[in-house]
Order: sequence, then structure tokens, then C-alpha cells
Amino acid sequence: MTTVKTKKYLNALLEKTYDAQRGYSNAAEVTNHVQLKRWLAQQGVRRTEFAAVLTGEMKRMNKTPELDGSFTGDMHRGWMNIKVALSLHKDESILEECLTGEKYAFQEYGKVLENKDELPPSVVSILQSQKDEIQSTVNEIMSLEDVAHKQHL
Repeated sequence: MTTVKTKKYLNALLEKTYDAQRGYSNAAEVTNHVQLKRWLAQQGVRRTEFAAVLTGEMKRMNKTPELDGSFTGDMHRGWMNIKVALSLHKDESILEECLTGEKYAFQEYGKVLENKDELPPSVVSILQSQKDEIQSTVNEIMSLEDVAHKQHL
């Protein structure tokens, strides 16, 4: 059941996962809020774990995993740095950019899962679990944004 498309799908998600990991690490570096810094770092670790699971699955299927992020991810992190530097409400800006990235990742997982008939069941299960966790993270970020916004009113 492993196809060329399986490799393509998983490598695309791996690329996004590396981008997310770097984005969270970058965000953790630029915030001064200790609890937010810790939460962002934890999210970066989770994305590293996502990548390890996807890489392991690809290796089990004798597929070559992608080992780096994307140019688009680099651009997004650059934009986040500029936006944060110019913002009066740095933590809100950080969370806004994290939310944008997570929503995009959620959509990408959804696109891959639309083709779940082309994927091994074990991969579908992993992707669904990761997608669910990304949705949970989206919800957390929205709650954190509300708190950050209320603190600056």
C-alpha cells in the first residue's frame, strides 16, 4: 500500500512539522513571558516528536524522509520576527503568528487525510492523532490570545 504518493504526502507534512518546530523555538526566544516561553518550547518539542514518528514510519516503509523545513516556513518566521519587533503587544503578535501556522498545518493534514485510501492504516492513525493534537493547540492558542488581549486593554 505504500506508494510514491505516500512518500510525497509524508514528506510534505514533515517539512511543515520542521517549520512548526522552528517557529515555536523562535517564538519562545522572542517572548519575555516565562509561562508563554515554556509553553512555546513545549510545542516545539511536540513537533520534534511528530517529526520523529513520521520519519520512523517512512523508514519502516523504506522511504527517504525529508530532513528540513521549507522556504515558506523560513519566510513566515522572518515575518513573525519583524511583526513582533514592531508590535506594542509582542505576545499577542507571537500567538497570532503561531495560530496562522497551526491552522495551515491543520489544513495540510486534512488534505493528506482526504487521500487516506492511499495510505497504510498505521499512517492514517498517526496522522489523525497528530491532526487532532494540532486542533487542540489551535484552541489553546485562541484561549491564550484572549488572555493576552485582555491584559492589554
